[in-house]
Amino acid sequence: MLISKNSASQYPGYAAAQRAVSLTSFAHDHHALKIDCMPQPAKPKIYHIVHVDRLPSIVACQGLLCDAEVLRRCAPGTTIGMSSIKQRRLSELSLTSHPGLHVGDCVPFYFCPRSIMLYLIHQANHSELTYRGGQDPIVHLECDLLDTVAWANAQGWRWAFTLSNAGSRYFEDRADLACLTQIDWEAVQAIHWQSHKEGKQAEFLLENQFPWNLVTRIGVKRAAIAHQVAQALPSNGHRPVIETRADWYY
Repeated sequence: MLISKNSASQYPGYAAAQRAVSLTSFAHDHHALKIDCMPQPAKPKIYHIVHVDRLPSIVACQGLLCDAEVLRRCAPGTTIGMSSIKQRRLSELSLTSHPGLHVGDCVPFYFCPRSIMLYLIHQANHSELTYRGGQDPIVHLECDLLDTVAWANAQGWRWAFTLSNAGSRYFEDRADLACLTQIDWEAVQAIHWQSHKEGKQAEFLLENQFPWNLVTRIGVKRAAIAHQVAQALPSNGHRPVIETRADWYY
């Protein structure tokens, strides 16, 4: 049965149905616009932040260690994370894509510099944050996501990525590059992220250890820290490019 606009008022459900269709169309169009405006990067990068004084032990181990290995080896260097969340990642939170693999058994990365965690370090007022040294001594280790996955697959090491903070109790994880489109890339790349906190904290996780030779660039806030980084790098081994990147900091 066809209903004309003039007779629509005779059918109370008709107007509600039309509003529902309009809202659905708007949501679909808005979602499509969001994807078109912020597509997945062709060559995604991943970032791990550490205190500059941990670099010598990273170089000595020939790579980054997961928290479980850092504790087991008593690796030297300043810890910048929150101990309660680190403990939860070690003992409670595991990956659905790799049953039995805890988050703390993996080396974590963000998909962007200037993370929310760095903001907390910069503010230095969170009750659960023991480190109070600010963001200046913190360095960004940049790596290529696709090269990392290719290396991990060749070695038989497990990897995954999350759609939000892997330290929370409700994150979702994936172990398929085809699912990268599920990451909220608009949130990841947001400078003003207050309304994007969940998506901004998406993580990449690599089991056990991350090889030093896959670090392609080191970003620092000040030239003085760049000098410290240069001193910590091996004279004859792999030496990533060091850049002063104030835009990676608050």
